[in-house]
Amino acid sequence: MRKFGLVLLLCVAAGMSWAATKSIYDFTMRSIDGQQVSLGKYKGKVVLLVNVASKCGFTPQYTALEAVYEKYKDKGFVIVGVPANNFGQQEPGTDEEIKKFCSSKYSVTFPMMSKVSVKGDDKTPLYTFLTDPATDPQFAGDIKWNFTKFLFDRNGKLVARFEPATKPDAPEVQSAVEAALGQ
Repeated sequence: MRKFGLVLLLCVAAGMSWAATKSIYDFTMRSIDGQQVSLGKYKGKVVLLVNVASKCGFTPQYTALEAVYEKYKDKGFVIVGVPANNFGQQEPGTDEEIKKFCSSKYSVTFPMMSKVSVKGDDKTPLYTFLTDPATDPQFAGDIKWNFTKFLFDRNGKLVARFEPATKPDAPEVQSAVEAALGQ
């Protein structure tokens, strides 16, 4: 707690917000299997974080997500799926049901987290951080729907945000991934 207070005090003294000093690596989530996962384990990798849902019109994007993951994973790329039930109740299942659906219907092998909220009063801290203008005004703003994608470079810096209709294998996504991998 002392370290947190000192960092916060230094940020305030320097005119910075606490959000601006944090990174994706400072967050811990629960995996879809119930294990605590520090996102710090992805340091040095390019990360595409995606809020997903099983009963959405964008759900077929799982196929492209898996293909992009397979294409780049050996180069230091990881996709992290984050199920959320915030939009039209399109992710009603339990973690076990979501995992079974993703693996049997779409052969998902990339890491999946436990279901969380990505908007509203119960928004998980990671998504509060991602959508806060103090974190990065260029990419801030509420999550509008399922399959919003955030791309982080190898240093954990947010370098791109893609809205739900942008498919994971779209040229702009792949070129952003390749650029981040090349750094």
